[in-house]
Formats: sequence, structure tokens, C-alpha cells
Amino acid sequence: MKLRLGMIGGGQGAFIGAVHRLAAALDGQYELVAGAFSSNAETSRASGQLLGLAPGRVYGSYQEMLAQEQARPEAERVQVISIVTPNHVHFAPARLALESGFDVVLDKPLTFSLAEARELAAVVAATGRRLCLTHTYTGYPMVKEARALVASGQLGRIRKVYVEYPQGWLSRLEEGSENKQAAWRTDPARSGVAGAMGDIGTHAFNLLEYVTGLQVEQLCADIHTVVPGRLLDDDGAVLLRLSGAASGVLVATQVAAGEENNLRLRVYGELGGLDWQQADANTLLVKWPDRPAEIRRTGAAYLSTAARHNARTPAGHPEGYLEAFANIYRNFALTLQAELAGQPPAPEALDFPGIEEGVRGMAFIETVIASGRSAAKWTELSV
Repeated sequence: MKLRLGMIGGGQGAFIGAVHRLAAALDGQYELVAGAFSSNAETSRASGQLLGLAPGRVYGSYQEMLAQEQARPEAERVQVISIVTPNHVHFAPARLALESGFDVVLDKPLTFSLAEARELAAVVAATGRRLCLTHTYTGYPMVKEARALVASGQLGRIRKVYVEYPQGWLSRLEEGSENKQAAWRTDPARSGVAGAMGDIGTHAFNLLEYVTGLQVEQLCADIHTVVPGRLLDDDGAVLLRLSGAASGVLVATQVAAGEENNLRLRVYGELGGLDWQQADANTLLVKWPDRPAEIRRTGAAYLSTAARHNARTPAGHPEGYLEAFANIYRNFALTLQAELAGQPPAPEALDFPGIEEGVRGMAFIETVIASGRSAAKWTELSV
């Protein structure tokens, strides 16, 4: 049974909206039936027409969409709301959607501020609705394998973690041009207190905690705004103290000229280590001190249940960013479908980022910026 999907944001000229639609459609678990695609009613209508939606289900505002969809017969109304707006337009539509009885898929970061994130967590708890946060990189099969490997204890107690996310697309002042992505992502009024650390640093932070199962407890940040005229950070490095007496280093920069999306995670335990890089996402390198390194590949029969569940093709057929994104949508759909059928969701279906990860991500953003501005060496990360 397909879930009926409504979308807020993601209209003409929006990059991430198309990604969400592709991800939702990949496994045939959703049908896009309604949308308020822009704060401009005309743009919203034009976007809906291009997507082939019925004119009566393309709305001029998210408030109008949620009210009218809620009033429809249960068999017709949307069931899931996907919110793909800039950061400052996350909290209000998410809260209204949850309070209106809809489950929500929300682009990261969760909200504009930690205060909003905490309030949204209270709304999720009060309404009993589900919220899925699209931290894309947790959807890769070999990231699932890395997590399973750590959880199995084969690496022993985790000692050291390195995660880095270098990009180069903002190595020049792009926000003064026609680049809409640069314009809002570097605007404190729309992005929040952080630039690079909010945009990609949160992904690195989430990936680290997801794979290791550990939580950042303290951090010490060195934050920079490298490009003259920019209003938010575009470069930074963070020392981390993790639960379990582990330590780590996180680097996020958008001024590494020539880099694309070169996300990399390395985890070292007492007994061995692992290395995963998005540039070769189908490969997980596992290193041992007393025998040759292993190369584990997506689609192989020897992988963990979680890795196999999130792979679609036989070994040797590359799976990438869109498939990882789709895994998050699919697992969320499987969870909702099981609950609609009165059945407990399978553990593999429950494997998607949610409200807890969202609140921790916002705590990371605000703590990292506070640490970067402070003369104190270490800052507690408190949700």
C-alpha cells in the first residue's frame, strides 16, 4: 500500500525537493498527491502542474494544505508530509503537521534553533506521530555495515574517531550571485547561527554517533569565516570527547577549493579499525593489526542483515546518494505501514534518523558555535 505524500517547499529551482521526490518514488512506497511548493502561490501552482498533480491539491501555503487535507476523507487525505524548506521554515510547518495528525519527513537540520528542536520533540511526544530526519549518509549500505561491525564488538572498545567533510563550492563569495543555495545557506536569518557546521558539520556529527553508538559529551571548536564578506562560518575543526572514554576529531569546511562532497569516517578500536568514504561508497575497509585488511563490498552475501536490507542490486552495481536517501524514506514507510496494519515494525524498518538525532544535531550546532566564540577550552554538549 502506497503512502499518500504531501510536500512543503521544493518547488521550481529548489535542489533538495527533487532529491526528496526521487528518493520517495524509488521503491514505490509513496505517491505524491499534494503540495505547497513555495511561499509564492503562483510558483507553487506552476510547480504542481509540472509534477502532474491535480490542481485542487496544489496549495498556496502550507497552512492551507494542512487544513484542507485534514478535512478530506481519511481514504483520500495525505498521510505523510515531507518538509524541504530552508532551516527557518522547518519548525512551524512540522509542528502544525504533527498536530494535524500527519507523520513528517523533515530535511536536516531539525529546526532553526535548539529551543525550537526541544519544543518540536515535545510535540512529537504529545501527538504520538512519527518524525523522520533525512541524514542521508546513514542510508548507505556500507555505513550500515560499519555500524553493525562496531556493535558486534569485533573492533573492541572504540578509542579514536575521525570524521571529515570537505567541500569547495563556497570557496568564493557565491551568495552575491544568482546561486539560491548559497544565498540562504549563508544567511543567518534563514540558516541559523551556523554555516558550514550547520550544513555539513551536522552530517559528520550524526554519522560519527550513528556508526560508533557513542555520544559526544564535550567539544572544543576552532571556527572560521574564511571568505571576506561572508556572515557565517565556512570552515572549522572540532576536538571531541565521547562516551566510553573515546576521543575524536571532526572537520567541516566549504572552502576546500576543488573538493566536492568528500565525506570520510575512520573508527579505531582496541582490536581493529574501519574506513569509509563517500567517494567509494560501496566499499568498507576493515583494518586489523595482525592480518591483511578486508575489503567489504555492497551487495555481498557475507554482510550484516542491516547492510543487505539496504542494498538493492547485486554486488558490483554501484549504489549511491539517491539510493541512500531512498533507504531512509523506505524504512520510514515500512515502519508506518506496519503500524497501520497493527503490527510491530521490523528492526530494519526502524533504522532511520528521528527526533532524538535532530535535537542532538541542533545541540551540536549551538555548542560548536559557542565553543568557537569562547576562550574556554572545552564546552559541554547538553541537549
